[in-house]
Amino acid sequence: MLHVRWLGRVRYRDALALQQRLFRASTEDHLLLLEHPHVYTMGVRADPAHVLVAPEHVGAELERADRGGDVTYHGPGQLVGYPILSLPGKGGRATGMTDTVAYVRSVEQLVIDALAALGLPGATREDRYPGVWVEDRKIAAVGVRLSRGRSMHGFALNVDPDLGMFDHIVPCGITDKAVTSLSAEGVRVPMRTVVDTVAALAVARWGAAGHDRADVVWRADPAGRDLSTFSRTRVPGASDRTPARDSVASAPSGSPGSMAPPAAENGVPVRLLVRRTEAGVTGGVDVSARKPPWVKARVSLSDAVLRTRRTVREAGLVTVCEEAGCPNLSECWADGTATFMINGERCTRACGFCLVDTRHPEPPEDSEPERVAEAVERMGLSFAVITTVARDDLDDHGAGQFVATIEAIRRRTPQVRIEVLISDCQGDPDALEAIFSARPDVLNHNLETVARLQRTVRPNASYARSLAVLARAADAGLTVKSGLIVGMGETPDEVVAALADLRAVGVSIVTAGQYLRPTSHHLPVARWWTPEEFEWLAEAGRDLGLVHVEASPLTRSSHHARQAADAAGVSVAPDLPRSS
Repeated sequence: MLHVRWLGRVRYRDALALQQRLFRASTEDHLLLLEHPHVYTMGVRADPAHVLVAPEHVGAELERADRGGDVTYHGPGQLVGYPILSLPGKGGRATGMTDTVAYVRSVEQLVIDALAALGLPGATREDRYPGVWVEDRKIAAVGVRLSRGRSMHGFALNVDPDLGMFDHIVPCGITDKAVTSLSAEGVRVPMRTVVDTVAALAVARWGAAGHDRADVVWRADPAGRDLSTFSRTRVPGASDRTPARDSVASAPSGSPGSMAPPAAENGVPVRLLVRRTEAGVTGGVDVSARKPPWVKARVSLSDAVLRTRRTVREAGLVTVCEEAGCPNLSECWADGTATFMINGERCTRACGFCLVDTRHPEPPEDSEPERVAEAVERMGLSFAVITTVARDDLDDHGAGQFVATIEAIRRRTPQVRIEVLISDCQGDPDALEAIFSARPDVLNHNLETVARLQRTVRPNASYARSLAVLARAADAGLTVKSGLIVGMGETPDEVVAALADLRAVGVSIVTAGQYLRPTSHHLPVARWWTPEEFEWLAEAGRDLGLVHVEASPLTRSSHHARQAADAAGVSVAPDLPRSS
């Protein structure tokens, strides 16, 4: 099956990490369609002298890529396509050496066909250079990598980018040719139309075994310009011609068309309602409506619960059980289990579903790791879960506190297995590597929702970036876990597509539970999933190859964490550092 994904605007390093994992470990075909913030990329044979201006001086990054070719530019207004495909051998044989020239020609032909369909016929190849040309002007770059019958990298089609950014390099090492775009050639079409055209042609070319498609949210303003960026990530110093404010929304494929931004209702902030409208979600369960019986948690204040509470209080710790209003608090605390939240109790993000405090955070406390370790020891835990608020204000995004906490627990109780539930650390490779190097027994990072609802649910995160974090963790050899919340406006097919993406990047364990609206100021519940639907969802995940799926109305990220780790075969590895 060909999995087609429109990912919006994705930082190059995140897209590369995602590509690399799909290239090495996935057995299915993928087509990633996206834009990049301003970046110059250098192939393995690139000449550094072809970068004429320091990229940071023009608001761009410089990245090395494991593709062929010289230096090129990617940026807003340019459609980048990364086909990650299993290709036949030469002559159509099932195995053997892949015909690289034939594959490059097929990518070029895909772009040529798309240009013709968009109103620019006559685009051609140039015998000396890969890519697609309009007379002597290059409109699309092509650079690929093939190994063991798998492809990665792909094409970059200039729709309406800032062509001046090409003046700061020698594009593809070619000194005597100009660069052009659809817009410069007089064909002005929205990015969404280009994506739909390319996707359809790619499915016809590579999707004979079937396909699915998922898009992050599309937006448009009254002037008709695309506001298709999904992630709010900005490269320091980068410029962006896309207006930042929310305005009239364009719903995703298959849902109603443009709708005006709603007014505040039932206490829900306008910004949340606008994001829902952008994603094609309207209506929902009234905040005063009775909950179905299957989402009502039993509250108990047994002696075991009170003992756990006392231990947490005496240690001066924060638990996500309380901060996030988890419905399973009584069950877990009665079992002597708690999920400790480090880096303080104030988050730098304001996700539409989350109850955690979003006031300005305070500096992390140096004593916090040791106090967590002491509580783990006093509670007699065999499995400890450590999570965090997002700390985008810290240089290391809170990674150092994770490392210190893991080390402190292992000094006191080396037999305890440790699961960490981390933020995306804004994709910072150094921060992520620090956590990975501490070798937690389970690395959890929640995707939270389907592609279309990412901006609605967590506007300061990114679907692609979260997949890249999970891909990096899997490449580091860790047991990887993720979680989804349902009932916010997703469809079952979209959830299955998200599960497929999680499996493709190396996730072994997935949790899925019903969204419960914390207050009237949070996102409304779109609908209640039934227990039977959760059983179906767990079965669908297992059919995709996930090792363990914990799915029920009251399932949360850390619910039955020990049991899930047991099911995935996680044990205390003898070669991991357990003492200082």
